[in-house]
Formats: sequence, structure tokens, C-alpha cells
Amino acid sequence: MSGKFRIFAVHFVMITYKKYILDNGLTVVTHEAWDTPLATVNVLYSVGARDEDPSRTGFAHLFEHLMFGGTERVPDFDAVVSSLGGENNAFTNNDYTNYYITVPVDGLETSLMLEADRMAHLALNAKALSVQQRVVTEEYNQRYMNQPYGDMWLLMRPLCYKVHPYRWPTIGADIRHVGEATLEDVQAFHSRYYRPANAILAVVAPMESDRIIALVAKAWGCGAWSEERGERCFACEREYPAEPEQREPRRLEVEREVPATALYMAWPMCGHFGKDFRACDLVSDVLGNGTSSRVYGNIVRPGRLVSEADVYISGEAGPGLMVMSAKLLPGVEVDEVAEALRKEARTLVEEGVEEGELEKVQNKYESTFVFSQYKASDRAMSLCHYTWLGNTGLANSEPEAYRRISPADVQRAAREVFRDERENMLVIKGK
Repeated sequence: MSGKFRIFAVHFVMITYKKYILDNGLTVVTHEAWDTPLATVNVLYSVGARDEDPSRTGFAHLFEHLMFGGTERVPDFDAVVSSLGGENNAFTNNDYTNYYITVPVDGLETSLMLEADRMAHLALNAKALSVQQRVVTEEYNQRYMNQPYGDMWLLMRPLCYKVHPYRWPTIGADIRHVGEATLEDVQAFHSRYYRPANAILAVVAPMESDRIIALVAKAWGCGAWSEERGERCFACEREYPAEPEQREPRRLEVEREVPATALYMAWPMCGHFGKDFRACDLVSDVLGNGTSSRVYGNIVRPGRLVSEADVYISGEAGPGLMVMSAKLLPGVEVDEVAEALRKEARTLVEEGVEEGELEKVQNKYESTFVFSQYKASDRAMSLCHYTWLGNTGLANSEPEAYRRISPADVQRAAREVFRDERENMLVIKGK
């Protein structure tokens, strides 16, 4: 590469780590972070929306809430974390559920005890379930039904997927599934997925790894552990229904209480393990990442068609989506904007990308990646994520993998994705 556009230096700190397996099957990754007084305990459970029964969707997200309900030993999880001077949170996506606690290092042992306790002894009773069913239903109403464009993924996913369980979002295909869940349903879900062998624990702290793993083993009541020499791909261990090849374009138009007509166009793309996953990510950056992107320069900046636009990938481990979106200016026709977006995609397919333009978005990716790993909590989450994918080392080498993508790779990926018969269009119009 010419280096012409590399106008900044990124200080990349390698995340040194050790991996262990407890005798109960829990995968543990440690990182000695001597640049912080804080410790982070991050637990990733290999269960997301894609693992749900089609008639019982929204359970992975429901459990994200239930896990904060406490145990007999610790009835108020948040209060204990707060007393340690720490913070905690969680998120659910289509692939997995992630929890973290960040505390001053003196609170590490207690934090480990909290996570081990709720993994094994979560208070699953009728009262706790009823409370969280109401909370999740209210979240659904506020975030999905009472927000402009809030139901976009509720509409787009079943438009793009007909068989694969990515066809519903994490909130579920129908909120009634959560409301109708029985105590037996959630107990069975917990027993199946919330167990040591289905989890990855990352601990990042200013402490020697030998001491960290001893504290982990004590918290989980394990007498033995061993260093992990290979890689286990949690993301690859289950089979899901294969999505059939899309052979004709699809279009859905709805009316909602929205301030402007919104257009969403999505094309199927490979999942994380596909050879063109990173190239597709860079395709989305070339087209839509920032004010120097093609879509911004050619469609947004002129101020004639749209007030905003974006291009991004959904990023799942399995078959994903390349998405273009735009908010239309008053009086503009949907088909005119759709054709303008298609034109940018076709130009990339036909003419490709210059090395300098590609290097610019690679630089941007690298800087974002590096800055996202400065905090202990970010490093812990990163170690869990890449361990789940079966390659912990990507927590350090992912930027270099993106550097190896060539202009030819980007053009080939664009050519594979932007096929007319695979286009899915969702239009949300104002009433």
C-alpha cells in the first residue's frame, strides 16, 4: 500500500491473555491489565435469538432481564455491585447474550461470586417471571411500537429471511410469546443454556493470571483447571435451517406515524465465517461510512433527495444482510431514491474501488478497533466475542486481516451481494 492516506499513527496495545478450562467445562480467558485500577468480569452465554423455538421467541432477551432478579443468597444483584463502587449491564443479540461487571479490583472476588451464584442458583419463580414479563412488554411498546421507525427490524427480518431463525429480532417475533411463557418454559431454557459448558468468562484485571484463575475456580467451586491449548468454536456448534436462495426481489410498504418516509434496502450476504465477510464490511464503509463516503457525497450532500442515509452490515455469525437506508425529503419519490442507491452499488460493482479509497476506510476501521479496546471492559468483551467465534487471537489480529483485503476482494464481494433478484425493500411512509 502506498501509505498516502495514513496520516495518523494508531497506538495498538496487544491484549496478552491466557485461556483455561475449569473441570465443570467453563472456558476462562484472563488478561493482566496493569494500566487500570479496575477489574471487569464478562460472561458470554452462547445463546441468542437464533436458538429459540419459533413458537417461543424473545426468551434470550427475557433471560437478560431475569438474570438481574437475584438469588436466594443475593436477592438484590445491583445493590451489591453498587456497594462495590461498580457498574454492570448486559445485552442480547441474535447470536449470544453478554453480561459484565466492572469494579475496583478489590471487588473482583465478590463479582466472580455474584456471576457464579446467578449462573447456578437464579431465583426463577412465578413472581420474578411475572415482573420481567411486564418489563419486557413495556420495553417492546416503548422502543418498538411507540418510536418512529421502531418496528423496522420487526418488518425487515421476516421480509429477508423465510426459514432461518434470524427472521425475528431479539425482542421476539411476537411479544405474546414472552407474555405467555410459563415457569416451566423458562426453567427449561435456563437449564439448557445457562450452564458452565455453554459460557465463556473473561476476566481483565491488574492481577497475575494464576491468581485470577484461582479466584475463578473458588467462585465456581472447582478444584481443578487446565490451560486451553486449542480453540473451540462456540458459534459453530449448532446447526440452523438453511435460508433458501432468494430468486426474486421483495417489497413491503407500510404506513406509520413518522416524520418522513424512510427507505430500507437489504441484500443477503455471507456470515462471519464466509470468505467475503470483511470485504462486505469494507463495501459498506466505502459506500456509507462518514461524510467522505460515496452515498453521502453523491446523495446526501446535494440536499435534493434525502436528509440522511447510511450503509451497514448486520454482522451476525450466520447469513447476514447488507443494508442501505435513507430518510426522504418532502415530495421525493421512493423509487427515485432507491435508484440513486442502486446506482452507487452498481458503480462499485462495475468500476471497483481505488487503492487509496480502500486504504482510507481500512485506516478508519483500524482506529475504531483500537480505540474500542482501551477500557478494561471493552477488552473483556472482545476476548469473549472472539473466543466464541473460535479464534481468540483475532482480538489482536483483526485489523491486519482487514488490511489484507484488496480492491479486487471488495469488488468481488459487491458483485456477489448487489444482485437485483436478491433485493429486499421496506418503505415506511407517514400517515
